Formats: sequence, structure tokens, C-alpha cells
Amino acid sequence: MVLLQPDPFLNELTSMYERNTEKGSVWVTLKRSSMKSKSQRNKMKNTGEGIEYRCLVRATDGKKTISTMVSTKDHQRFQASYATILKAHMHALKKRERKDKKKPVEVSPKSDKVRGYVPVTTINFDYLICVRLVFL
Repeated sequence: MVLLQPDPFLNELTSMYERNTEKGSVWVTLKRSSMKSKSQRNKMKNTGEGIEYRCLVRATDGKKTISTMVSTKDHQRFQASYATILKAHMHALKKRERKDKKKPVEVSPKSDKVRGYVPVTTINFDYLICVRLVFL
């Protein structure tokens, strides 16, 4: 994993998206981090020092992993640049395959049974209708 400054990270992220436009994926994770061990954080708390948390951003395409640390004062600028990159590369997304709409449930004319299910309890709240079904 390579730890880069925020601007080179964004450039490398752009090239990662461009390499994977036809086929492939890019995973980006964000995590709050202080880059200190737990014992160091506990010592800082005990002495009253404030812990500066940063945002650890990681990106991988399965072959190459890059990361950067973003401080709180650079967060707004980084987020705007990151959003621009995401918007520019959204065209490579596949459209979601939608399933056909389900046919309405048919009630047999002989009884009130609905394909093996019998409504046991019906609760009606203004816009919410809950039906508990029991399998026969």
C-alpha cells in the first residue's frame, strides 16, 4: 500500500478509474484514523492532549492499492475534488437489470386462502398496513 499526498492520490485514482472503464472495479474506503497506536492514544488522553483524527482514504482495483490521509482543514477541498472525479467517471456504470414486476396474488374463489397462506393478524396504522401470514 502506497501512502500518497491528497493531490497525487486523486490523480492516481483518476487513472485507476480510466484503466477500469471497460471491465473491472475500483473500491474506495474512508476511515477515521489517528495513525497512532492504542497505547499512544491512551497516554495522550491521560495527559490531556487532544488527539487529531484524520480521514484515511484507500482505493484499490484488486491489483494496486493506494491511500492518503486527509486532515480536517483539507477535507472540504478534497471532498469537492473527489466528487468531481466520481461524477466524471459515472458513465462507466452498468445499468441495473430489473426483474419483471410480480403478478398480483390470486385468491381462489372457493375460499379466502392465498396460495397456502392465511392472514392471521391485520394491523392498520394510518399509512402502514402490516399483515402477519402463517404458512399452512
